[in-house]
Formats: sequence, C-alpha cells, structure tokens
Amino acid sequence: MTTTSRLLNLLSLLQTRRDWPGSLLASRLDVSDRTVRRDVDRLRELGYSIEATMGRDGGYRLAAGSELPPLLFDDDQTIAIAIALQAAPAIRAGIEESAIRALATIRQVMPPRLRRRFDAIKVTSIGRPGAAALRSISLEVLVTLADAIRDRETLRFDYSPRDTTHTSATADADRPAALSPPRRAEPHHLVTSHGRWYLLAWDLDRDDWRIYSVDRVHPRTPNGPRFTPRPVPGGDADEFVSARFKGSDVNQWPCEGTVILHLPTSEVLPFAGDGTVTTIDEHTCTLRAGSWSWGALAASFGRFEVPMEVIDPPELATAFAVLAERFATTSTSTPSITW
Repeated sequence: MTTTSRLLNLLSLLQTRRDWPGSLLASRLDVSDRTVRRDVDRLRELGYSIEATMGRDGGYRLAAGSELPPLLFDDDQTIAIAIALQAAPAIRAGIEESAIRALATIRQVMPPRLRRRFDAIKVTSIGRPGAAALRSISLEVLVTLADAIRDRETLRFDYSPRDTTHTSATADADRPAALSPPRRAEPHHLVTSHGRWYLLAWDLDRDDWRIYSVDRVHPRTPNGPRFTPRPVPGGDADEFVSARFKGSDVNQWPCEGTVILHLPTSEVLPFAGDGTVTTIDEHTCTLRAGSWSWGALAASFGRFEVPMEVIDPPELATAFAVLAERFATTSTSTPSITW
C-alpha cells in the first residue's frame, strides 16, 4: 500500500468511531505501531486535529480542529448529502447558491457508479420545513424512486395504511391500503414539504395524478415497463403539488386574510407555515395566511393567543365574530354526562 492510500485508509478509520487503540489501527492497516504514529503526524500536518491518549490502551481520536479539513464519505453518505443539498432551498435561509456550488463540487469528484445515482435524484422543495413533522425515510427507497423517475420505468409498490398518529392530506384514500393490490404508477417527481417526502406520479389504475407519502411506499422489484412521461397539469410540478396540498386547482388558498398580531416577528415566524410575516415594530407584526375556509383561517390565527386586529377582508372579521359567539356559548353551556 502506498503512503497516500494508507493515509486515506487511516483517515477513513478515524472517522468511523471516537477512539482507536494504536495497536488496533496498526492491525487494520497491516503496519507497525511506529508507522501509525508517523502517519498520524502526516495527517496533523494536513490540518487534521488528532488527539493521542496515553497508557497501555492508548490510541488516537479525531477531534474538531480550527478549520474544516478534507473529509471522506461512503456511498450512502454521499447520496444522503446530495439529497439534503437539493432540499436546502426549502429552508429559505439564503444558502441556495452555496448548496448548488456544494452539489457541483461533490458531483465533480464522484466515481461513475455514484454519479449515475446522484443524477437520478431530482427534488422539488415547497413550503417551510416543519421539524415536528419529520419522518424517518429509507435512503434506499428514495434512491429506488429516483432511479425509476430517471429511467422512466413504471413503479410497482405496496402502499402501507396510514398510522393513527400521522395523516397525509393528499395520500390516496380510495380504499384501505392494506386491502389494495400492488400499485402501478408512472413516477414523475420527488417532493419535500414541511419535513415530509412525497412522490408525484400518474396512477395507472386510477387514471389520475396522485401524491404518495414516501414513508408509506414499499417498492417491488423488478420495475414495470418504460413509459413516456405525461406533462404535469400547468407544466410546473412545484405549482401543481402546492395547489393539491391547498385542496385547489391553483396554487392559492381559497380564503386569504391579514391580521395584526401583538407579537414580535421572531415569535410568529416559526409558526407561520406558508404565511407571510411583516414587521411593524419590535412588538408587533402582520401575518397574511390562507386556509380552505374563513372559519378555519380565523381559528388558525387564534393559535397565537394574543390580541389582534383584522386588516382584510371583511369575511375574516365575520368569521372571528361567529367563532367568538360559538366559543362563548360553549364556555357557558353545561355538559351532559351519560352513565
């Protein structure tokens, strides 16, 4: 093994666990303890902070340094980074350009086997991410779906039932998934929204566009025949999926209104969803948001539990009055108890 190859192997080992006994590193690299010490010194000269521990079981630990040195990633880690960087625009934190440059840098040095998988992953990000809604998604499933989209192959998959704690507003509810035969769909796009992953596809059995929750998709192999992609209604997958999430044919809530909230912007923004927050002063802001009905919109504003004023439209003010009357009646009514 050349010195360069040995250094790369040593670095890879140091990244996989917190502490490495020197004798175990020597055994894994098939070199002497002295060679390990020299190689550790070489890595330190390259900018890696490697701490040494003394004693009979002394060894080495890769620690945080003053700057980020070159890193090594395995195949799955590389694909995971690619997916995360493509989903980065949903954060809306001004890192879009940096994410694109990072993607280009990673792709340039990828081996061909990884580049093909990398190029298959195309992600659309809509809405703001919701940490509370994050679901555990199999990287293998994401790559399988991305491959089917790239290769234009019909996807065959089982679709598990909704659990009792999470519900997808756009998932297919024609009949219980547990009783359904394997689905057949032409996959079109992977979408992230509010911390969840979705697959936009043309369902061959229902002859319609459907949005599937990826955490409920269980692909079968092999895939079905190749297909010619259909145009997404409106020509924009982002706009189409956003509209479906709003229960509309266009990417706009049926009911939209604006209120003044007596809260600072910093306390409203994390809970604004897809609404728009505008600062008035350090203690007050406006929130413009939408919903499927005026009553639902008024109730959503009420979650902030602070004084507020309606700016527009009159229908929203009327909805607040109706809710106020309803809540007042509820608070004064005597509940009936059935034994």
